[in-house]
Amino acid sequence: MPAARRNRAAGLAPAPDAPARLRVGVIGAGRVGAVLGAALAAAGHDVVAASGLSAASAERAARLLPGVPLVPADAVVAASDLVVLAVPDDTLPGLVSGLAETGAWRAGQLAFHTSGAHGLAVLAPATAAGVLALALHPAMTFSGAPEDADRLDGAPFGVTSRPEHRPVAETLVLEMGGEPFFVAEADRGLYHAALVTGANHLVTLVAEAADLLRTAGVDEPARVLAPLLTAALDNGLRRGDRGLTGPVSRGDVGTVGHHLDTLAERAPDAVAAYVAMARRTTERALAAGRLKRHEGAPLLDLLDGSPTQPADSR
Repeated sequence: MPAARRNRAAGLAPAPDAPARLRVGVIGAGRVGAVLGAALAAAGHDVVAASGLSAASAERAARLLPGVPLVPADAVVAASDLVVLAVPDDTLPGLVSGLAETGAWRAGQLAFHTSGAHGLAVLAPATAAGVLALALHPAMTFSGAPEDADRLDGAPFGVTSRPEHRPVAETLVLEMGGEPFFVAEADRGLYHAALVTGANHLVTLVAEAADLLRTAGVDEPARVLAPLLTAALDNGLRRGDRGLTGPVSRGDVGTVGHHLDTLAERAPDAVAAYVAMARRTTERALAAGRLKRHEGAPLLDLLDGSPTQPADSR
């Protein structure tokens, strides 16, 4: 979309000295904000200011947003047509309302936040000041490494907006290299919980498995886990619960019991996580028909009787 049309769609008059650009400010030049700012700059926008408190943010801004000054949040808003709010979930409400209380927001501005947990409600103080507000969450993990910029290419973005603002939201996502999909305001919390379950908990599971292999004397756990976990992930994505393999899917109570005994002796901190995941796996296998009721019941009895469980949950 030509920049002039983009600005009109956003309700913004083109800046007289840069008619093809939006002046972009990034509040939170962290792992996400700096990458999105760089993507908007690559799309032809003018990143004019950023804020970031940590030394890591300053280093990242210097690398990804060279020449962009680091200033306080209210100064970022004052300098910008488009404000990117890339701060932690719990920080976002206070930041938006605080900027509103000081009169920083102005009518005609465009703002989006990158939080998966929040929708549009958190931006209400800005909206009341006449800001066109959007929620654009990249469903991607960012580690702060240089390759983060490449991860935006084709990355899905969970978009929440008013219906009339959806074209603006989708245009911005496409300009950053992403692929937009719509998430209703009421579904935002569940959407984010799903991503956390899949991505954050996956890292924990992989690290836990690697630690157990090291305890078992395997020097290079990644070499063992990489092909196995790659195949398991592919099965899960393509087949869902039908891709389940292993002792739970076979109803092997003896094997699961032996695992519990071994973990209790060799890696007691891992027992509770094993029990929780084995129970949920059993429940899903039963619901999907992978296990018959008479096969799943002994597994659940074993897991519910584990000494790691509180007495009132047995």
